[in-house]
Amino acid sequence: MGIFNIKSDISWHVFLIRAGLIIGTVAIITWALPRDRNNTYRIEKGKPWIYSDLKAPFDFPIYKADEVVKAERDSLMRLYEPYFNFNKETEVIQTQQFAKDYDMGIPGLPDDYISIIANRLHTLYARGIMSNADYSKFSKDTTQMIRIINGKVAVSSQISTIYSTVSAYEFIFAEPELLAHREILQKCNLNDYITPNLIYDKERSEASLADLQNSIPLASGLAQEGQKIIDRGEIVDAKTYNILVSFQKELDRREKNKQQISVTILGQILYVAILVICMTFFLTLFRKDYFEKPRSLAMLYSLIIIFTVGASMMVSHNILHVYIIPFAMVPIFIRVFMDSRTAFIAHTTMILICACVLQYPLEFVAVELVAGLVAIYSLRELSSRSQLFWTAVLVTASAALTNLALDWIRENSLTKIEYNEYNYLIINGLLLFCSYPLLYLIEKAFGFTSNITLIELSDMNKDLLRRMSEVAPGTFNHSIQVANLAGEIAQKIGAKSQLVRTGALYHDIGKTINPIYFTENQSGVNPHESMSYIDSAQMIISHVTEGMKLADKYNLPDIIKEFIATHHGQGKAKYFYVQQKNAHPDDKVDELLFTYPGPNPFTKEQAILMMADSVEAASRSLPDYTEKSIRDLVNRLIDGQVSEGYFRECPITFRDIEYTKTVLIEKLKTIYHTRVSYPELKK
Repeated sequence: MGIFNIKSDISWHVFLIRAGLIIGTVAIITWALPRDRNNTYRIEKGKPWIYSDLKAPFDFPIYKADEVVKAERDSLMRLYEPYFNFNKETEVIQTQQFAKDYDMGIPGLPDDYISIIANRLHTLYARGIMSNADYSKFSKDTTQMIRIINGKVAVSSQISTIYSTVSAYEFIFAEPELLAHREILQKCNLNDYITPNLIYDKERSEASLADLQNSIPLASGLAQEGQKIIDRGEIVDAKTYNILVSFQKELDRREKNKQQISVTILGQILYVAILVICMTFFLTLFRKDYFEKPRSLAMLYSLIIIFTVGASMMVSHNILHVYIIPFAMVPIFIRVFMDSRTAFIAHTTMILICACVLQYPLEFVAVELVAGLVAIYSLRELSSRSQLFWTAVLVTASAALTNLALDWIRENSLTKIEYNEYNYLIINGLLLFCSYPLLYLIEKAFGFTSNITLIELSDMNKDLLRRMSEVAPGTFNHSIQVANLAGEIAQKIGAKSQLVRTGALYHDIGKTINPIYFTENQSGVNPHESMSYIDSAQMIISHVTEGMKLADKYNLPDIIKEFIATHHGQGKAKYFYVQQKNAHPDDKVDELLFTYPGPNPFTKEQAILMMADSVEAASRSLPDYTEKSIRDLVNRLIDGQVSEGYFRECPITFRDIEYTKTVLIEKLKTIYHTRVSYPELKK
């Protein structure tokens, strides 16, 4: 019952994780999806209607074209008369102020000039004075009429009969008798007594303008329910275009007037949930190991969320074209860090979600699916930076060709093809060049290790490898031989060859701490001769723990650390273990003192390294290198590892093990082949 309860708890835990992933992903994506129907149809004048036959589902007005409405409004603007309030008090205040300031007369002029100027001011105020800003705004057309409100009476006047403060000042000097004394009068600052008495009535003017504009009918007819609008394949002429635009406007108006959009949201939730659940079921059935690695799930679902939310935001706010988003990055990243099938399923899920908010969903799906497939095919094994460059080129070319093919299917003329979309596809390709730096960021963010990183770690100038070649040359040579053997095996059985090669180079780095204690680094002096078997075993075993410390110090990826920990599994230092038992047959031997900390290999690559490591090391002690001796050695060592259960926890098959034996035998025969003896020259 206890075991059953544990299994039940684990299954519920896994179920809750998967349910949480689905619910969270669906909630975020649905929140970002646009709710309106602004993109129901893409209407293009002079092009064939690509949708199904369309009939009016309801009565709707046929609106005039925007340019027609604008022209009618411009013609009506000639009838527009802005309102100005006439202020009687302004003239009284200013003329009294002038008379007060010059009650002693104007120096240098006769007294009758006071009355002359006062009369000129009266004439100006009687006609009306505007501020310079209002006069500039409304006097662009000299025929413009304004409506002056004087008490309860509104009188229309032509603006050319009105003065601005500047023209009013000049009007004073229009009289010859005043012009003759301009220099004297300018010292009087007469402009101080010229103040606008026509004040713009904004509220009344805007109301008048609105009434005038509203008098223009926006519709030129009515489409009745059931009336045919257009058939599939029919060319959209000017008249039909106007009807289609009117239909779209009416759809938008009705959509905005709805108080509830629950049905739309439910449809979006259902659609997104179906796709996300299908992808999760794929992982459940065929990629169970990803659920054991939170980083894999985090990257997978995060990429889908980021790109679908980005596409939704662009569509909602009409920002550029959705083709500008480099959707092919998603299969590139997933292919590099996971596998091709998962990359294709995730890419398809993302594309189908994004398609539901677009005007041309089928074209979008076709173009992006082809781009994703090309990205996956071109990255079967990432081994150099140039591959990402060529992937971007191939993805861009394939997407453009697919879009061109669809354009040719839809259009009958090359001149009618819209080439703007190809500009966006080119920008998309340029953005794909950012895959390389983003690849590094994803590695660090989610803890993955790409083949490029593995290749960089395999550089013999790396600190750890260079140090090994200097202080432990025998171990260094052994590691290179093991890397070559393991890489050949991995290619033969379909494992990750670059990963196992890099892991093999670092699996014995712990021996650089005390290299003299390992046979391959000794030159006549063996320190184990003066040590107990237990101490010797502990010294040999310590190269695993010391290797893990060095890996931490030099920030090696976790996937490389796993090779260091598992290359001996939980096996024993058999030489010293047997020696201890033989020397003390009557004593009980503590096996833990002779056992490596492990764990046993849990990936196919780790199992390959264990087999290649043990065989390569043991092959150095063969008395003679015949095919039989090599074959017997390989079979004995690997069969022993299988019987001791070292490979129970990793997904390696008996078929893989047999292929491994074959590769090891053939490679060792090549390495240790008998050389031809060179004859001596007779004297």
